[in-house]
Amino acid sequence: METLDALRHYVRFLREQAGVREVRLSPAAVRGLALMGAGQGTSLPKVAGVGSTPEVGARRVENRAPFPVLDVSRLNSGVGPTPATLKTSAPRIEETIPVAGSTKAEKLAHLAARASICQKCPHLAARRTQVVFGVGDPEARILFVGEAPGEDEDRQGEPFVGRAGQLLTKMIVAMGVERAQVYIANILKCRPDMPPGSPGNRKPTGEEMDTCLPYLRAQIDVIQPQVMVALGGTAVEGLLGPVGGITKLRGKFLEYRGIPLMPTFHPSYLLRNASHTEKRKVWEDLMQVMERVGLPISEKQRGFFLAK
Repeated sequence: METLDALRHYVRFLREQAGVREVRLSPAAVRGLALMGAGQGTSLPKVAGVGSTPEVGARRVENRAPFPVLDVSRLNSGVGPTPATLKTSAPRIEETIPVAGSTKAEKLAHLAARASICQKCPHLAARRTQVVFGVGDPEARILFVGEAPGEDEDRQGEPFVGRAGQLLTKMIVAMGVERAQVYIANILKCRPDMPPGSPGNRKPTGEEMDTCLPYLRAQIDVIQPQVMVALGGTAVEGLLGPVGGITKLRGKFLEYRGIPLMPTFHPSYLLRNASHTEKRKVWEDLMQVMERVGLPISEKQRGFFLAK
């Protein structure tokens, strides 16, 4: 296992099982994690109250005092003491939203009704026109995840209906399926509030994404797609935490709740950078998704956005 893989898996363990939101490791500690991943006997560093292995640490963490400092002194590979810096925060409890209904469509409708009256983020609830829950086939094989509704989505109540959404629809059709055959949702169900009269949209905060994520988790658990596509770095961050920039992550399958997750550029990026080179990168990501779900890829499709 390469250094990046070892680090990613361990940080994901800390985030999902211990509630840690940010870990900054020294280069020496990263080398130690690489040794751990290579099977050379390096054990996981201990985090007080959690245990030293994923099996021990996988138990549900109680809501108690902020987490102590992470001890990585054993991972220094002989370079000397280089303790990691851990951003302390209260452990995150994974909230489960009760779901009623006998079919996937009924369950999603129940979740949408609950979300429509949500007041967990009062500042967002006060400014929204309506909740933008999600749209598509409850039996979808592919689930696209964006970051948050924009102005058009807030007004129409459907994700990805503005200029970026129209481009996403073209991308989906190019894959050989209709928009109605996939499912589209966002990390946030409300538009991030902007000062009155301010144009544009803002990035959701980490706290906002953590608060709203249980709705998306419930949608994923109901739909059980074969593959997920994270549109942009903020969507990846909302799902997995701060694991890296989208430029480095795109094109390689990650995993979320046991489901393959393909990070790729947000359609709005392609509106700003409409070169064939950038479009080709996204298209190559989508062809990997097509292959994963068994969609046929024609020679014409394989040649999209290639230099003539």
